[in-house]
Amino acid sequence: MECTRILWSVTAACIARQVAEAAPDYLQESRMVTSERLRVTAELTDRHVTDLESVLATLRTRDLDDTRARARAIDLAADALIRARSGADLVASIAEEPVSRAFERLKSDLRPLSRYEALSIQFIEPPADGRALPGEVAHAGRAIVRSAVLLMRDQEDVTRIRVQWDCDGTNLLVSVRDDGPGRMDSGLPALRQLAARAKALGGDLDLESVDNWGSRVEVRLPLDPPDTSEQPTASWGLAPREAEVLRLLTAGRRNRQIATQLGISENTVKFHTSQIYHKLGVTSRAAAAALATEAGLR
Repeated sequence: MECTRILWSVTAACIARQVAEAAPDYLQESRMVTSERLRVTAELTDRHVTDLESVLATLRTRDLDDTRARARAIDLAADALIRARSGADLVASIAEEPVSRAFERLKSDLRPLSRYEALSIQFIEPPADGRALPGEVAHAGRAIVRSAVLLMRDQEDVTRIRVQWDCDGTNLLVSVRDDGPGRMDSGLPALRQLAARAKALGGDLDLESVDNWGSRVEVRLPLDPPDTSEQPTASWGLAPREAEVLRLLTAGRRNRQIATQLGISENTVKFHTSQIYHKLGVTSRAAAAALATEAGLR
């Protein structure tokens, strides 16, 4: 027992030291991931409760006969199963995912619609050797397609939906097309929400509907976040070398490490950090790193 207690104390001390010495951007990312996980968990719980209540209400109603009630309950359960798949994306949302694997997960998500309904979903595979997708892009791509398919399925006379993913090296390109009446409206709240989700990642969503021909949703999601690193350094009036020092400082590098990486002396690093503090209006390393992180400097 005494040995276990000592090992636990050493482990706890190491963890505390790593947290204390962690770069500000690491701490910020950790907090953001935790917050997002809590938010999504709460959202999924609410959805599950609503879905179960809807299924139970359908099975208990006296307004439908057994056959119609069963058909309606199956329909609700299939939709709920698709939405429930998003829970598996919690961990994936913070890691990269091969594009082919991300697409396979999407196909698995949508399989219940083809299994329980007379709806044909055609999948056009992305290139197998395409660039890996950042977790948030893979997560958003699947969520947007799931929602778009459900919206299209709710129209009259839709029997076939085609889902296609492609990758041009810098963007995930998504296309969802149906054979319906071609009357989908871009003003639908659900479509506006999908467009906002794409815009949040620097992408865009476009809807094209043609009477008696069908509707098509096209989505572009950039694989890399926009480069805003030069904006704060320019507004602060930092010289190129000072900007390099600030980036390394923000990443948690010490003066000796910065000097080695940039091929300069430690005294020169100290001179640059002094100039950085003056231009940023701060008096400490931690304050400079916090300000740079808040401004999005990487």
